[in-house]
Amino acid sequence: MLSPAVLLLLAWMIVPLTMTIYFSFLRYNLLSPGINAWAGWSNYQYFLTDPAFFAALTNTLLLVVGVLLITVIGGTLLALLLDQPIWGQGVVRILVLAPFFVMPTVSALVWKNMFMNPVNGLFAYAAKAVGLQPFDFLAHAPLASIILIVAWQWLPFAALILLTALQSMDQEQMEASEIDGAGPFSRFFYLVLPHLSRAITVVILIQTIFLLSIFAEILVTTNGGPGYASTNITYLVYAQSLLQFDVGGGSAGGIIAVILANIVAIFLMRMIGKNLEA
Repeated sequence: MLSPAVLLLLAWMIVPLTMTIYFSFLRYNLLSPGINAWAGWSNYQYFLTDPAFFAALTNTLLLVVGVLLITVIGGTLLALLLDQPIWGQGVVRILVLAPFFVMPTVSALVWKNMFMNPVNGLFAYAAKAVGLQPFDFLAHAPLASIILIVAWQWLPFAALILLTALQSMDQEQMEASEIDGAGPFSRFFYLVLPHLSRAITVVILIQTIFLLSIFAEILVTTNGGPGYASTNITYLVYAQSLLQFDVGGGSAGGIIAVILANIVAIFLMRMIGKNLEA
């Protein structure tokens, strides 16, 4: 009964991974078809010693940490707001969650052309309205701009998970603490935040796995530039494989990216396990 699922898994994951590992040991360039000499570990050595790799690794870590900070803190505040009894609560929740269903390419285009455009974007109009010079976000703060775009898209996901956890909280505890004289900040730090800790851990795990492979937002907005200012590991692998036509080097970079992603995933899974046991 399990054979169809196993065969699908082999065809969908194992075969491409095996081919990538094989290509990573070849000197395989698309400009020289048919010349696939064995390269050994030279592709890995080249990729790991390339200065662009360290810049991309740093940008990847900054991107993940920056988005997680915005989404976890903002998602917690947004969940607290959505949990309040307000008029039109259902419509407000739908509108808040809508950005998560927008395709990354579309959201990047909207932010690039409608908000961050230094000539006719909304931010430029707002700056001119108060007598300031428009700021070219994508040219002078490319990585911060991408962090903002990605965080805007992932904020509803964090808010949804945290709102679900918040609604499962025992209201009798909150009422008893309020009767005992606990203020809103005390109730938040001693009751609400510990209750949300598991949900926050799940949000961090799921988002980290996806944030390590952010690509569309960078391709649409900055193309990894200026220089390597907004290049992450995923975009570096793309540039090595399809822009420089070095399939062998790009495959080696892809394997390195998979290894790094698995290390992070294992670390986060262990953290979740300890959190659940506690």
